[in-house]
Amino acid sequence: MIQTEFKGKGITKNLIPYDGEVYYIENFIEKSMARQFYKDLDKNISWEHDEFVMYGKRIITKRKVAWYGSKEFDYNYSQKTRKAEPWTKGLMHLKQLIEFESKDFFNSCLLNLYPEGSDGMGWHSDNEKELTPFATIASLSLGSDRRFSFKHRLTKETVSITLKNGSLLLMKGVIQKHWLHQLPKTKKTIGPRINLTFRSIIDSNAHL
Repeated sequence: MIQTEFKGKGITKNLIPYDGEVYYIENFIEKSMARQFYKDLDKNISWEHDEFVMYGKRIITKRKVAWYGSKEFDYNYSQKTRKAEPWTKGLMHLKQLIEFESKDFFNSCLLNLYPEGSDGMGWHSDNEKELTPFATIASLSLGSDRRFSFKHRLTKETVSITLKNGSLLLMKGVIQKHWLHQLPKTKKTIGPRINLTFRSIIDSNAHL
């Protein structure tokens, strides 16, 4: 298995060698502004503890989640259907900044709040049926730095990067079809992190 680790600053080239596109902007939001956005989201977002069922047992995680959008989109996530809440002023501001940078359009955002390093997310891809196929997903990181990894489904080649406070990761093209990604847990003492993934949900009523 080939492993690649990116440690440079301001990486803008495609981080993935094949079967998709991933672009990273380390200083997308200046650090002091990133801290302000973090405080706003921590206070004003309707956070809920994530939950799922494992072997018939209901598990409630320390990680918190929230789902926002331009309409009351339904989204099946972690075995639960969520209905999108309307954009807050802060979320709308961030959405517009990212749309200007990426030249893409987003109508929804899934937020995750990881309280510490022992909270993470295992290997998965963002390919739920509600998402527009092959649409860009923009991942904004606020708070503590965290390692983030990709793994090719067939070759098992991995690519890893440290997501910094105020950084933006753009996942484009066929990346979700061919690569998995994860936020590994760590035993290191790491503070909280908020991750926002701006997405495009299929709007079944768009042409009615």
